[in-house]
Amino acid sequence: MRPRLRCTALIASLVMSMAAMAWAAELPRSGEPTFDRVIELVNANFYDGKALDRFNTTAQAEITDPVAALSRTSASSRVDAAIASVLASLGVSHTGRFKADTIDYFELADIFRFAIRDDMRRLFPPDGAARYPGIGMVTTVKNGQRFVSDVYDGSAAKKAGLLVGDQILSVDGQAYHEIGSFEDKVGRTVELRLRRHRDAEPLSLQVPVESLRPLQMFERAIEESIALVETGGRKVGYVRLWTLSTRNGLNLVAETLSSGRLKDAEGLVVDLRGRWGGGPADAAEFLVGGTPTFRLIPRRGEATLANFRWQKPVVALIDNGTRSGLELFAYTLRQHGITLVGERTAGALLAGRAYVLPDDSLLEVAVSDAVIGDKLRLEGVGIAPDVQMAFPLAYAAGKDPQREAAIAEMVRVLQATSAPETAPAQEPAATR
Repeated sequence: MRPRLRCTALIASLVMSMAAMAWAAELPRSGEPTFDRVIELVNANFYDGKALDRFNTTAQAEITDPVAALSRTSASSRVDAAIASVLASLGVSHTGRFKADTIDYFELADIFRFAIRDDMRRLFPPDGAARYPGIGMVTTVKNGQRFVSDVYDGSAAKKAGLLVGDQILSVDGQAYHEIGSFEDKVGRTVELRLRRHRDAEPLSLQVPVESLRPLQMFERAIEESIALVETGGRKVGYVRLWTLSTRNGLNLVAETLSSGRLKDAEGLVVDLRGRWGGGPADAAEFLVGGTPTFRLIPRRGEATLANFRWQKPVVALIDNGTRSGLELFAYTLRQHGITLVGERTAGALLAGRAYVLPDDSLLEVAVSDAVIGDKLRLEGVGIAPDVQMAFPLAYAAGKDPQREAAIAEMVRVLQATSAPETAPAQEPAATR
C-alpha cells in the first residue's frame, strides 16, 4: 500500500473508533458493569433500531430512580430487577438474561456454544462442555405453587415415575431450586416430596441425580419418546421433537420412520411442544417434501439413508412451547394441509444470539427479524390450532389430553382415507 493510501485508511479507522467511543459515551451508564454491558450489547445488536429510544429511556429511569437509583454499589437483586425491566421494555422474544441457577442457562449455553465458544472452557471446566446436575425435569409456578411441566423422556425423573402435573413440595427436605437442589449430588439419589392429586397426601420418590449434557439429553429424549400406538385398529407413530438444535435428532427420527420402530406406522403424530427451537428452516421437509426417499448401497458395508420423505398422514401437536424453529416447522406443516392440535404457539419467531456478561450470566438478544414470504411475521402472533385442546397442568397426574386428541385425530384421518390402489412399477427411463 502506498503511503497516502495507508494514511487514508488510518484516518478512517480513527474516525470510526472515535465515533464508536462517542456513541458508547452517549448511552445511559450506571457504573454497574453487568447492567451497563446489557445496555451496550442491546444498542449495538438489537434488530429493531426504532425500539432503542424506549429501551434507553427505561434504562435512564432505572439509573435515576428517586427511591433506588441503580449504581455500582446496588445489591444484586436490584441489578437483576433493573435488567429485567429494560429487557421487558423491548417486548419481544429471544431477548432475556439467564443466570447459572436456572436450567435455561445451561440449555441455552449448549445451544449457543459456538457464539460463546471463547468463554466455554472458563464457564464449564475442564472441557468446555455445558453440563448441570439434575434429574431431567422442568417446573413452572402457578398460583404460588410449583408443578412439573416437562419430564424429559429417558431421564432419571421419568424412570423414577415423576409425572407432568405433580406438585413439587421439597427436595431432600428443602425448598426446590432448579440447580441448587442437586448440586454436589451427582451419582447420589434425592428424595422428592410431591403431591399428585389436589388435597392428597404427599408422595415420596427417590431419584438419581445425573450430570446432564443438554443437547445429548434432548437427543436421547427425542429417541426415547418414539412410540407405536395401536388404537382403533390402527398403528399410529408418535415422536416428540423437544428441540431442533441437536446434531442427529432429525436423522434418528428419519431412520426410525424408514426402517426402525415406526416403519409400519400408518400415520405419524409429531409433537412440537418443545423447549427450544433452532434447526434449519427446511427442517419439516422430511414430512412434506416432494423428493423421493433413497439410499446409497455400497458393495460392502451397510446402506446409508441419503434422503427420506414420509409419504403417510401426519398430525402435529402445538402449544405455547412451540417457538422459534419449531414454530416455523408448524407453519410449514399447516401450509401443507396438516392438522394442528393443541393450543396457539408462542409467537416467538426471531433470530437470537447469546453473549456472556461480566457476571457470567447469559444475555440473549434478538438480532434479526424473521419474515415468512414477503411480509408474514409470526412474532407476537403465533399459529392457532385446527383442533383446540387445553392442557390443565396442575395435578394432571401424567394425563395428556392434547396427545390423546392428536392420536384420535390421526385415527379419524386414517379411517376417512381409503387406501389407494398401488400403481404397477414402471421401468425407469434410460439415462446417459
